[in-house]
This record gives sequence, structure tokens and C-alpha cells, in this order.
Amino acid sequence: MYPYFKKKFIIPTVAAGFLFVGASFKDDFFEIAKQIEIFTTLFKAVNTNYVDETNPGDLMDKAIKSMLGSLDPYTVYFNEQDVVNFKINNTGEYTGIGAMIARKKDRLIVREPYKNYPADKAGLKAGDEIIQIGDVLIADFKDDASQLLKGTKNTKISIKYIRQGKTFTTELVLDEVDIKSVPFFGKIDEKTGYIVLAHFSRKASNEVKDALEKLKADGATQIVLDLRGNPGGLLNEAIDICNLFVPKNEVIVTTKSRIEKHNNTYKTNKEPVDTQIPLAILVNGRSASASEIVSGALQDLDRAVILGSRSFGKGLVQRSVDLTYGTQLKVTISRYYTPSGRCIQALDYAHKDKNGVAQKTDAKNFNAFKTRKGRTVYDGGGVLPDIELDEAKMSPITTALLKNDGIFDYATSYYYKNPNLGDKIPTVTDADYSTFKQYLKTNKITFDTDTEVALKNTLAAAKTEKIDETIAPEYQQLLNALEKSETTLLDKNQKEIRNLIQEELIKRYQYQEGLYQYYIKNNSEIKRAVNVLNNQTEYKTILKM
Repeated sequence: MYPYFKKKFIIPTVAAGFLFVGASFKDDFFEIAKQIEIFTTLFKAVNTNYVDETNPGDLMDKAIKSMLGSLDPYTVYFNEQDVVNFKINNTGEYTGIGAMIARKKDRLIVREPYKNYPADKAGLKAGDEIIQIGDVLIADFKDDASQLLKGTKNTKISIKYIRQGKTFTTELVLDEVDIKSVPFFGKIDEKTGYIVLAHFSRKASNEVKDALEKLKADGATQIVLDLRGNPGGLLNEAIDICNLFVPKNEVIVTTKSRIEKHNNTYKTNKEPVDTQIPLAILVNGRSASASEIVSGALQDLDRAVILGSRSFGKGLVQRSVDLTYGTQLKVTISRYYTPSGRCIQALDYAHKDKNGVAQKTDAKNFNAFKTRKGRTVYDGGGVLPDIELDEAKMSPITTALLKNDGIFDYATSYYYKNPNLGDKIPTVTDADYSTFKQYLKTNKITFDTDTEVALKNTLAAAKTEKIDETIAPEYQQLLNALEKSETTLLDKNQKEIRNLIQEELIKRYQYQEGLYQYYIKNNSEIKRAVNVLNNQTEYKTILKM
């Protein structure tokens, strides 16, 4: 527009920019070098002068974790063993026992044995408490005890475990375990295919493609893609899965960062499988990261109807950086944006409250964006479905029951009291639910809701200040009122809780495959998705087709 001024001032302006960037880099480098030198001298001084013997490794581990903890929960340090686990999660392949396990104090709890893998073949069941692996007592092993269950193929490992109060021993024979990204696919009815995508490993897009093509060959003319509970995974797999349903060269996601090399635009680069097949996607509050890229992108491109509840809201991208001695850093490098331009990150880690808790974006501050065909969508807190389903949302009392293993532990008890159901689908009756409530009370399973935790903290503070006797009557009155309220909530949310109990029981008797078979016949969210697909008028109206 003003060629004279452009020509005259463009060189000095660019030069000034380079001078600015150079000076900034130099200052940053000096500050980093300065802080490293301070830390190094401090670390050496502490370890050489402290009154008691120190463990430099433990001190450094705590220092690193404390430093990274001030950023976001996704920027983490991996020691050598952690690196192995991280690779397993991304590839979906490892040699081990084929079970989901979790540490609980001085025991490893078998959460779910996978059908026909070593743990299952050795007779382990969900709820078994492993107390010894080989000669190692779990109570004495403070590191990641799951590492004791890994090794080369055909390695034999003896374990000791507790089941329903009795101690047993068995021998595990390690084998290759292939964790499928698509644990199940099948037909809901004559024309509706159903694909479960559990996570985004390196095989995810190939597995979804294979399932899609087989379902189409079997007569499926519409698809339900289930992303509920999917925590995410590899970014490129999310793009390739979108590519199955949209043409080549579509923008799926862009990433933005203060560092130029991390600013990227990711497009589809393959020929799609089917750009016209009607598609419904299920999400919930545990669908995160890559799940949100897929659902958010296909929503923005008006390619799929999204159903369920608002997704988790993780709009941050991480990259692994190799460090010395086989360690790694997974660091947040950018934010991602869906095709309409929205970032769906829910928590702002740059702004935390006095307790160090990241603040959630207030709904009134959400920004509106437009899909390709002009539908309004919002940023600021996950992917909001086109059709919100109440049954997809989880009440606080139910969340507490999952967190404190109330449902899991009851299912374990139920299983051993009813061992001979076989292929029969367990039904949770009114009597069973009453037994469940009594089980919670008998076993003193606390809910640890925010209110309950706050009340316990109040008593702890009162004891410190030696005024607990003064407030004891009022405290007990509040505690009784809270317990009464929790009982009321157990009744109010009975349908939701009973469904979760039943799902947990089906897995005990029929593994995950049995649960998905149950889903395609009985799950209300899947039924609603099928209804939308069957009603082409509603489907096309939602997508403005």
C-alpha cells in the first residue's frame, strides 16, 4: 500500500528485530547458566555439610519433581525405568503379566486381568492383593513394584497374594502382551457399526481403519465411535483417525507456542476410507487430549455428531526430550487449536490460587467460534457435545465411590459370594443395592468429598489448637448430618451407581469383551447415538447438511 516506506524501512526494522532476539537469547542463556551454578553450589554444600547423611539421588528427585510441579501436571521427569513404561504406553506392546495393577499402600491390587494373558492363565482375579513377588516383599519395596513383574518372554515369577483374607501362591510365566487401541468392534444392528477406541498408541489409526473397513464389508452404513474414558495419546494418530472420515489436506489441528519451531499446522495426508458415512462420537469427562482433537476437529468440520458430556479439557501438547543416563523429560511445548480456532484447555496453570490449584476458565469467559457450516462452538473447557446426555455426567458421590474403590471392592465381595454365574449377566437388584450400601457402612468406606475433607481438616486444626473438646458436639452433629446427606445421595443417584456396579460385575465374569457386548444392547448413550443416526432429519439438522 505504501511501497516507498516499505522499501526504505524494511531493512532497519528486520535488523532491529534480529538484534532484539539476539539480546533476548543472550539474557535468557545467562540467567539459566546463573541459576544452574547457584543450584549446583547449593546442592554440593548441602550434601557435604548437612548434619546427617544425605541421599543425593533422593534429594535431586525431590528437587526436580518440586520444580516441575510448579508448572503443569503433564511436564514430568522419567527415570530409566519410567522411560521403559512410557514406551510401553505409546507402542501398546510389552512383555509382562497382562493385567492392570495399582499400588495400594504395601500391596499391588489386580484391577483387571486381561483374558488369556499370563495373569489370567495363572488364575489371578480382580481384587487379588499381591504381597510378594519372588523373594521381594512389596511392603519393603518402595520403588515402582510393577517393574518386578516384567522381564523376558517365558520368565517364571512366583508370587504370593491375598484373596478374601486367605493367602495363596501361584507362578506367572511372562509373555508378550499386545494392548489393543481398539479392544472391541461389532455391529449394534444390521446397519450400525460400533468401534471402541480406548487409547491412541502407534497402532490406533490402523486398528480403527481395520475395524471400519470390516464393519462396512459386513453391511454397516453408519458408525458409532466410542471415545468415552479415552485419556489420549499420540497426536499423529488422532490426525490419521480423522483422516479416515475426511479428505486429504484438511487442517485437523494447529499448535501454538512462544517457540517458533513448535508452531505447526497438521493436515490429513492420506486418502480417506469414507467421507460420507454418518458418524456419531461418544465422549465424557474422561475423554482427553487426542480424544478431544478427534471429536473437536470432526465437530468443527461438521463431519460427526458428538454426544455425551463435556470432555476433560486438555489442550496442551507434550514432547519427550532425551536426557543423560537414559532419562527423559516430557515437557509441554504448545497449546493445540481445533480447525475453528478454539483451544479447549480447561485449567490455566499460569494462574493458580493460594493452594497452588490451577484455575478453571469461567463459562462466561468462553469465546464463541464457528464450525465450517456456521454452527456456534466454544473454547475454554473441553468439547461440549452437540447433544448433552445427563447419563453421561457423573455425580460427585459416584466420582467418590470410584475414587475410594467402593464399587470395585463391593464387586470383589459379590463375585466370591456368587461364583457360579458363568455366562449369565449379573443383575443388580434392589436387595443387592441395599447390601451395597450396608457394605459401605460396614467397611467404613469414606467418600472424601470436598465437604468431608474440609470437616476432617477442621477437626485436625482444632486438635492442634487444643479446642477439639469444645467443638466436639457440634462436630459430631455436622458429621452425622453429612453421613445422612451421603445416604440420601446414594439413593438419589441409585440408577447411575447401579449401572457402574453392574458394569464392574460383568467384567468380573465375562471380561471386557462381555462388557462391550452388554453395551451394544443396553447402554443408553449408545442407544441415543443410534437413534440420531437412524433419524437422518435430526442428524442433518444438527450438522446443517
